[in-house]
Amino acid sequence: MSSIVTITFSPCIDKSASIPFLIPDKKLQCSKVKLEPGGGGINVARAIKKIGGNATCILLSGGYTGKFLNHLLEKESIHTIIIETINETRENFIIKDEHTDNQYRLGMPAGKLSGNEWKQCLNALNEIKDVDFIVVSGSLPPGVPLGIFEQLTKNAERKNAKLIVDISGNALKEAVIQGVYLIKPNLAELSALVGLSSIHIDQVEGIAKNVIQQYKCEIIVVSLGKEGAMLVTRDEIYRVSPPKVKVKSTVGAGDSMVAGIVYSLTKGSNLKQALQYGVACGTAATMNPGTGLCHKEDADGLYFLLSE
Repeated sequence: MSSIVTITFSPCIDKSASIPFLIPDKKLQCSKVKLEPGGGGINVARAIKKIGGNATCILLSGGYTGKFLNHLLEKESIHTIIIETINETRENFIIKDEHTDNQYRLGMPAGKLSGNEWKQCLNALNEIKDVDFIVVSGSLPPGVPLGIFEQLTKNAERKNAKLIVDISGNALKEAVIQGVYLIKPNLAELSALVGLSSIHIDQVEGIAKNVIQQYKCEIIVVSLGKEGAMLVTRDEIYRVSPPKVKVKSTVGAGDSMVAGIVYSLTKGSNLKQALQYGVACGTAATMNPGTGLCHKEDADGLYFLLSE
């Protein structure tokens, strides 16, 4: 089976809990806190593990919280290459209001990385042999230049590996300028990429094709939230709508989708099948509370329904 490497420049510990009511200026009693490793590439690697695959996860980790992050990853048997940082690893908070069923996601800022720290990620990637897919997911923390995508693209080319990027803003634009195999923007991220305030689902196909023609990108998978996803290449277009499920949390759904797509590709699936399994994994993730990601039984069951 093909080998997968994920890179997380801005990891975190996700702390999730619920409360009966969200009321200002009151001391609120939370449920037992659930602690899980987080950050785009980490979640992709965790989701791949949950659906039966394996990935090597390159990440930066520092301080007491970094040590605990490493411990959490070890508990899940995720194969990691850890670059130690001076600054503490950040923590994010997910709070669910049980009365309204609303979820509040509080993302803390990441610490600045030194040049030596982020360059060690590239060095670690260089030392891995036989890489077929490189997944860069999550935000770029302060200190990491946009020019890193030029180096990542060259690294992928040297290894004959496919570079998959799930990122937003200027970093996404730099990635498609330098060259990637696949990107997975949502509607807002695709809008920002092409300089529009918003786009309608009916516009996605044409805009995605324009991006592919204008930049160096082979495949665009646009996440449509509860409407599923659309995959666009120069010659192919597929749209998959998910079965209806009871949504408990949307945290990690996008990362689970990426995991499902790349894992499916490693098994020799075609693009339509990979999109179907990606949507199945993303939908399965919403069936679990907090940052539980997808479960294989749920993902496989949903994929069966989508592929009928």
